[in-house]
Amino acid sequence: MPKTIHICVLKVFIFSLLTTCLTFAQPSTSNVSLIRPDYLKVGDTIAIVAPAGILKDQQPIEEAVKLVESWGLQVILGKRLFGNNFHFSGTDNERIQDFQTALDSKNVKAIWCGRGGYGTVRIIDGLDFTEFKKNPKWIIGYSDITVLHSHIHNLGYETLHAMMPVNMNIEEKKRIKTVKTFKKALFGKSLSYKIKESSFNKVGEAKGQLVGGNLSILQSLLGSVSSIDTNQKILFFEDVGEYLYHIDRMVYALKRSDYFKNCSGIIIGDMTNVKKNTTPFGQTVEKIVLEATKEYNFPILFGFPAGHDDVNKAIFLGREIEMKVGKKHSTVKFND
Repeated sequence: MPKTIHICVLKVFIFSLLTTCLTFAQPSTSNVSLIRPDYLKVGDTIAIVAPAGILKDQQPIEEAVKLVESWGLQVILGKRLFGNNFHFSGTDNERIQDFQTALDSKNVKAIWCGRGGYGTVRIIDGLDFTEFKKNPKWIIGYSDITVLHSHIHNLGYETLHAMMPVNMNIEEKKRIKTVKTFKKALFGKSLSYKIKESSFNKVGEAKGQLVGGNLSILQSLLGSVSSIDTNQKILFFEDVGEYLYHIDRMVYALKRSDYFKNCSGIIIGDMTNVKKNTTPFGQTVEKIVLEATKEYNFPILFGFPAGHDDVNKAIFLGREIEMKVGKKHSTVKFND
C-alpha cells in the first residue's frame, strides 16, 4: 500500500478516535441533580432587566416592583430596562452589560426578566457565567427567556419558568393563581399541581428532570450549544400565536433531532391564539403531538396551565418531577 494511503488511513482513524472521545466527554445532565440556587428570603435583592424586547409601558413594571417589595424583597432595575433600540430594549451590547451586571452581583439573588419577545438569542453568547457559577441565582421568565433556561440548564443549574413583570397588566383577579405559585417557588415552598382532564392525555406515570420552555425557541436552538438533552427527562413546551402547520413543523423538527427518542414524558402547556390558515390544516395541536409521538410509550399530559395565558403557573426547570397522567385526573409534583 502506498505511503500516502497509509497516512490518510491513519488520519481518518485518529480523527474518528478523537471524535468518539469528545462525544463521550460531552457533559450531560441526565440523571444528575442540578445545582439549585438559594431560595429567596426577606431582605434579599431581585434585579429586573430586559434582555430582549422593548418595554413600552412602565406601569406593569412599577406594579411588579410593588408586588415583590410587599414580600419583603429589595429591587434594583437594569439601566436599560426602559431603553429603546427599535424592537429591543437596547443594543445587544447594552443588554449584555445590563444582564452581566446582574449576573456578577453577589448581592442579587434572582434575575427577573421584564419581558420576553425576541432578542435573548442575540446576547447569550456574549454573557460570561463565571461569577454566576460562584454565586448561582434564580433566572426567571418564560417565552424568549427559554434561551437562558436551556443554556443555563446545560451549565448544570436549575431555573424558574414563571410570570414576568410585564404580566402585571393582566387583570388582578385573573393573575392571583399565577402570582401565588410564583411566590411559593421563589421562597422555596413545595410545588404540586392537579391538572384538569383531557381526553387526549396519554395515560401513564413518569419521573425525570423537567426541561423545555417555548416551542419556537426550543426549535430555534437545535444544533447550538444551548440545545437541551432530553434523555430520560420530561419535556415541557408551550407557544403562542402560531399556525398549526408551524406547530407541526416545529414538533417534527424536535422529533428528527431525537428530542422524543429517549425522553420519559411530555407536558404540553398553553398553546394560545393558534392562527388559522385559509386552507384548513386538518389536525388540532393534540393530534399533531400524538401523531408525531405514536411510536413512543411515554405519558403525555395536555393542558398544563403554563405559558402565554392569564394563568401561568410557576415550574422549576431542571428539577425532578413525578407525573401521573390519566384521562380524568393528572398530577405533577416537584421533588424538593
